Parts: sequence; C-alpha cells; structure tokens
Amino acid sequence: MMPVPSGILLVDKPQGWTSHDVVAKLRGILKERRIGHGGTLDPMATGLLPIFIGRATRAAEYASLSGKQYIARLRLGIRTDTQDITGSVLDSFPVIAGEKELRDLLLHFTGKIFQVPPMYSAVKIGGQPMYKLARKGKSVERPPRPVTVSRLELLGGGGGEYELLVDCSAGTYVRTLCSDIGDALGCGAALSALRRTRAAGFSLEDAHSLETVAAAAAEGRAAELILPVDSLFPGYPAVTLDETQERFCRDGREFPISGAEGRYRVYGPGGDFLMLGELRRGPGGGSVMRTEKSFFEVNGV
Repeated sequence: MMPVPSGILLVDKPQGWTSHDVVAKLRGILKERRIGHGGTLDPMATGLLPIFIGRATRAAEYASLSGKQYIARLRLGIRTDTQDITGSVLDSFPVIAGEKELRDLLLHFTGKIFQVPPMYSAVKIGGQPMYKLARKGKSVERPPRPVTVSRLELLGGGGGEYELLVDCSAGTYVRTLCSDIGDALGCGAALSALRRTRAAGFSLEDAHSLETVAAAAAEGRAAELILPVDSLFPGYPAVTLDETQERFCRDGREFPISGAEGRYRVYGPGGDFLMLGELRRGPGGGSVMRTEKSFFEVNGV
C-alpha cells in the first residue's frame, strides 16, 4: 500500500463512535500512526470530523478553535444528568410550551451568552476531567464561561421535539444550550440528536464515510480524499520564498521579507506549503518572517 500524504481527511463520524475510535480505525485503514482529530464529537453525535494525517497533525490545534455549525434536536419535558438522552433522567415535566414559545425564546440565547460547563465533560478541575468525577457521583463548582451563539434558528418539529440550527463559537456545549433553553421554558429539555455540519471552515458535504475511506484505501486511492493542510488557512495571504529564504525557513530561522505585519501562508519556490508564518518588525526596523508552525517533512517524520 502506498503511504498516504500528510493532509486533512474529512470524515462523517457515525453514531456510537468516539472521535478516538475514528482515529484508531483510520490508523488501521491508512497504515499511518500519525493521525489526530480537530474537535471532539460525543459518541451520540454524527457529522463532520476533520482528521489530520502526518505532519498535518500539527494543525489540529487551529481547527479546534474555529466556529462550528450543528443541527440539534431538542426534546422537551425531561432533565438528565448528561443533558442529553444518553444519561439518566433526573426529572420529567409536562410540556406546556409549544413552537411559538420556543421560537420567541431563541433570541435570548443568541449572541454572547454564559454557560456552566456540564459535569459530564472533558473540562479539567485540578487536573482531572470532570466526567471522571461525575461518574463517581461527584459535583464541583464550575464558573460560567462566555461563548457566542451567532445563529440559532428553529427548523421545525412538534410534539415536544424540535430541530435547531446552531452556529456557535468553539467551546460551546450544545447539550447545555438545550438544557438551558428547557429550564427557561419551565419544562426542562435534553439533546436528543446532534449532527455537526461545519467545522474548521469545512462542510459536511465534503466529508466521507469510513466505508468510503476503507474502499479507497483498498484500491490505493486514499490520497485522492485527502486535502492539503494549507486548505485550513484560506483566510491568510500567501507569500512565496526564494531559495535563500526557504533555506532559512527550513532551518527554523527568521529571515527578512517585505510585507505588512501578520500571519501568512508560506510557500517554497516550487509551490510546496512550508509553514504558517508571522511577519513582524525586526530590531532594525525591517520586516522579518518567523515560524509559527512548520508543516514540511523533517527527515521523513
């Protein structure tokens, strides 16, 4: 089997799989150990999971910082310990709110809001993930954190179950959003389904099932599904180096280059993507390019 190139693979995560399960499966399919993901999805969730391969794993941290879009299903009338339907039901309530009440309320959860992270989350308290404490029946004080919900629309539904479109910032818990909406309506709510449709600037429309990836790998076509790592950074201007500048770049040294201050996609004379660089004013007043994160292969690693 031909080695796969470094880059980004967009996967449509199936329900019941953890993000780590997907990574482990792909390590076997692609015969590549350097694989990571950009943004965890809970096992019950499906949808877009950006996968980073080879040297592109160094870019995963940038993917997890960007905004995301979800299609979420909200079930009114229950409150669970996990804030979704996979948890234990703590309370049940008669559903007295309908579509109008829900639609009128959504505006109050749009914009900058504050969320208390759920106990069943990977947020760490004293170095320990809170979900481990929750599994032991423990609860700790969690300070509210600011998040941004830039778009929150009611897509349809009825009978106490509704579908929402959610555009939100990194760090937003959609199940907490659903739980808080239910509390505001006075009848409780839990997340009953979740599908991520956009992340890291990529769309679910371009994602592949694990079966598709496995079939492509078996036919030696896996490379056709992998996007170049610089596709993660379309918003930054590009700059092409000369041979001397490229040598400095590959040595990890700063080098002079003209341009406005800021981040750049940096390419070699042959067009290969070398790094995400930052152009700053140097001590002498001229502009110098420094490495923020390099992506070229180093001794085959």
